[in-house]
Amino acid sequence: MRVVEAALAACLLLGGCVLWGARIGDGSARAQGAGPADAPIVADLVAASRILADQGVVDGFGHVSARDPGNPNRFLMSRSVAPALVTADDIMAFDLDGVPVDPRGRAVFLERFIHAEIYRARADVKAVVHSHSPSVIPFGIAPQVPLRATYHVAAFLAAGVPVFDIRAAAGATDMLVRDAVLGRALAATLGDKAVALMRGHGDVVVGPTLPMAVFRAVYTEVNARIQSQAMALGGPLTFLDAEEGEKAGRALDQIHLRAWELWKRKVTGAAQAPAPHDR
Repeated sequence: MRVVEAALAACLLLGGCVLWGARIGDGSARAQGAGPADAPIVADLVAASRILADQGVVDGFGHVSARDPGNPNRFLMSRSVAPALVTADDIMAFDLDGVPVDPRGRAVFLERFIHAEIYRARADVKAVVHSHSPSVIPFGIAPQVPLRATYHVAAFLAAGVPVFDIRAAAGATDMLVRDAVLGRALAATLGDKAVALMRGHGDVVVGPTLPMAVFRAVYTEVNARIQSQAMALGGPLTFLDAEEGEKAGRALDQIHLRAWELWKRKVTGAAQAPAPHDR
């Protein structure tokens, strides 16, 4: 008994240790019920981070998350690290307050509240991407030029793309969504849409699956680039209307995994079993 007591005292002096499955000294009470996330979603989350970097949606900044398939009141995202460098060991679980379940001293993203509050507000959302997608940013600071769907692969934009202005929620800030209040304000601006721009910052993209959220994030960037090129030609532009967007969106539901499989193979050397496609 004295040996156990001595070991426990030593652990406490050293700032925490793992004993009987709980971490001492790092808020283990919040880890009740914590368990390892499903390996497939962790692997896909690592792939998603690398895909977004490879496709130029994120650089050293930005992050992607997925709702925990085993617990809808949690989500998974990496520790604070550049997306291209994410590994399975970096993936952490968070509750919907943005609190890490098992921090183990790891640094976390300041803007995890973007993810937490969107998951809280939208039961249909299973994945969230936040980026500083370079071609998209101009549309967040030019209210007279909304981002619109230029072609069928970006059909999800035809329903509308709101712009979140952080000043409306908190006045002058450092532009970061660093607490739950700002996260809720962003989620309210997003509403039921797939994409919301963030003035002077970037955007947030959501999806009913992780592959779809990544698909939308990539093609939001591509669409913004195409729209800028089309505007440079001069003259009126003809965008997809809401009905066309809805119909094209249903087709994308059936075929978007083709892109995911390609991108995943490129960044990891592995791809999930190909899904049947109709074109």
